[in-house]
Amino acid sequence: MNKAEEFKKYVKKIQYYYQALSLIRWDIETGAPKKCIESRAQAIGEISTYAFEMSTSEKMENFLNELSLPESKEKLSDNDRALVRVMKRDFEKQKKIPPELVGQLSVASSKAQAAWEKAKINDDFSVFQPFLQEVLLLTKKMADCIGYETNRYDALLDEYEPGFKSNDVKKVISYLKKELVPFVEKITEKEVDDDYSFLKMKVDRQVQRKLSEKVLRLMNYDHDAGRLDVSMHPFTTSIGANDVRITTFYRDNDFSDSFFSTVHECGHALYEQGVSSELADTPLSSGASMAMHESQSRLWENIVARSHEFWEFFYPETIKIIPELSSVDMERFYRGINTVKRSLIRTQADEVTYNLHIMMRFEIEEALINDRIKVSELEQIWNSKMEEYLGIVPLKASEGILQDVHWSHGSFGYFPSYMLGNVYSVQIYNQMKKDIPSLKDSISNGDLKVILDWLREKIHVHGKKYEPKELLAMITGQEPDPSHFMEYIKEKYSHIYKI
Repeated sequence: MNKAEEFKKYVKKIQYYYQALSLIRWDIETGAPKKCIESRAQAIGEISTYAFEMSTSEKMENFLNELSLPESKEKLSDNDRALVRVMKRDFEKQKKIPPELVGQLSVASSKAQAAWEKAKINDDFSVFQPFLQEVLLLTKKMADCIGYETNRYDALLDEYEPGFKSNDVKKVISYLKKELVPFVEKITEKEVDDDYSFLKMKVDRQVQRKLSEKVLRLMNYDHDAGRLDVSMHPFTTSIGANDVRITTFYRDNDFSDSFFSTVHECGHALYEQGVSSELADTPLSSGASMAMHESQSRLWENIVARSHEFWEFFYPETIKIIPELSSVDMERFYRGINTVKRSLIRTQADEVTYNLHIMMRFEIEEALINDRIKVSELEQIWNSKMEEYLGIVPLKASEGILQDVHWSHGSFGYFPSYMLGNVYSVQIYNQMKKDIPSLKDSISNGDLKVILDWLREKIHVHGKKYEPKELLAMITGQEPDPSHFMEYIKEKYSHIYKI
């Protein structure tokens, strides 16, 4: 066995530990007994520490040093060169972090998630506060170990969006804020006579699940390589090759919420299911970045599943499952699912106001990581930011500071990925329209495979082989450009709202 093969065998062993961790975490979020959380958290800490130690071992260092030599790189395949590059980048970052800190953060985040769920149910931030304080402290230690130039937040942001800095995010926010805020004002000031209460009709959860399964089949989700479950906060997890699972949730008084959550998570899952089998059981088997991942989920959820063409085909199918909608004509339904309003919940926000939710989260967590605000001030600051950006204030913690699970995981730096994903999604879709002139006709005929095939060829198959800016340039020939997003939003909603 040559050195490259030895290296890949070693990397696969590490990945198997991470797959075990993914399975434990999936179990915790989808119905593990409450009394097992403490022991599961300890198991997660032990396994994650061991995998981390392997990733930063002298053996790993020797592999990377030898395979990075010019004479060695020449003999490697493109995939293996990419694997060495990604592993070396991660190694140099992880080598700075003490293994015990990784274990401490894994344990703290597992406990924090359980506390977050309890706090959310009880609408009591104080239940979650001490656990969040511990996760924050450890996360800041992690950022300090990794290092940064001027902004501690950059060390965390780079984990989700390689190559991006806080200032890059601020530039996108500056552009979108300038364009979005007045457009939202223009729409929300317009009086709309339509009654969209039909979206709040009571629909049995089994019926909602049937609708979710219907759209998963239409989107070509491979059920033999995944499954659909229920969790408090919808998510997608890749356990390993041919095992990409999604969760959704069902609200008794809003079937559209569960529907679009399912479509969103399926967008993530299709990405993971489409990665080349040659990259299986390596770090390259995931997406290029979180923003690129979000571009896939947002493309399917908003650009496709909220389009007029999609519902030309899928509305009759929906009525078969929910006959009560037969009295609602499709045009009214289409306007209803594209209603723009100032809302409290990020995951329920429309595609026009959604980025406003991300902007305020970025401002809060960037200040939190840099010690400009304290955990004890979070609820008050959250409420004031909601009023500033969206003109509304949550009355319950579950609709405000406790609505997102991310901070319990220590996922500071994640939120900008949603906004950048929106930006990427429209750029990608605009290129798709150029490459497939009959795209809209295909969608209205229920042929979504044409979309999936294009995404598989241009994006999915590459996994994490390329960095996000490089991949976007390969697809569109451009750098990330938020003007595409704004043009799409203005065109679509000016037509819907007749402004």
